[in-house]
Amino acid sequence: MNSTVFQETFQRLSAEIEKAIVGQPDLVHGLLVAVVAGGHVLIEGAPGLGKTLVVRALSQVSGLGFKRVQFTPDLMPGDVTGSSIYDRQTGGFTFVPGPVFTQLLLADEINRAPAKTQSALLEAMQEHQVTTDATTRALPRPFLVIATQNPIESQGTYPLPEAQLDRFLLKLTMQNPPADVEAEIVKRHAAGFDPQELSHLEAVAKDAELIAMGKLALRVRIDDAVTRYIVDLVGRTRNDRQLELGASPRASISMLRTAQVVAAAAGRDFVTPDDVKAMARPVLRHRVLLHPDAELQGITVEERIEDILRSAPVPRVAS
Repeated sequence: MNSTVFQETFQRLSAEIEKAIVGQPDLVHGLLVAVVAGGHVLIEGAPGLGKTLVVRALSQVSGLGFKRVQFTPDLMPGDVTGSSIYDRQTGGFTFVPGPVFTQLLLADEINRAPAKTQSALLEAMQEHQVTTDATTRALPRPFLVIATQNPIESQGTYPLPEAQLDRFLLKLTMQNPPADVEAEIVKRHAAGFDPQELSHLEAVAKDAELIAMGKLALRVRIDDAVTRYIVDLVGRTRNDRQLELGASPRASISMLRTAQVVAAAAGRDFVTPDDVKAMARPVLRHRVLLHPDAELQGITVEERIEDILRSAPVPRVAS
């Protein structure tokens, strides 16, 4: 794998996914960055915007093994991780793997399940393994969780625990499309597009290629000044009076890894401050918590991140 092949593969993956999903280039780009970086993604948006469709399209073009779990209020942890079933023939218990034993797991509407079930994914997301009945079982590689959630104001939703939110590399958002994009979506359906049938999408890569792309991205160099810029951005979230909870060092690492992928996708072997800025919002938006007084004033997390990006001095880096 060289930088040219990396860039071409990244672009082909994006083009294939966009055959299924219209008008969401930032979402598609963020998903691919996370897949290459080997991190989990949380997608937030109202029902009907295509969150599930884009993940299914990603699984089709990436060649990754795929399973889906529909999270509901009565979903139990064992329904995700698996459980031991008594076997009459052997007189013992046999472990039946849950859907988490796959490469790409779609946790659909994750915030409709209670915290106990949501937390069942914590070990899998962090350690790439599952422990049940005092036995630890490794998960396939690569292993990625892409979770979708409705806005927390929606009826019947539960907020995700901060510890679990921090395990997501990125949080991507979907908004209602503008009129021209929505018209294009309707035209596609009028022409016979079936969102349940994605066999027309080409499998551009395989798991080994994605792993190779991730290793190449790790070799993208980063200047000390850009490293300090990342640390400064994250540090400002901890010192912001309008934020009750700032981002952890895991956010700094996430910003580094994703910026390296963005640089490699652009055909460069070095990270620029613009690469960092491009990933700051999806890396930080789920890792910080507004102070109650700021919420009462109508201030949003997105506004605080924008202010931090504007106020932080941007280093000059020679190529």
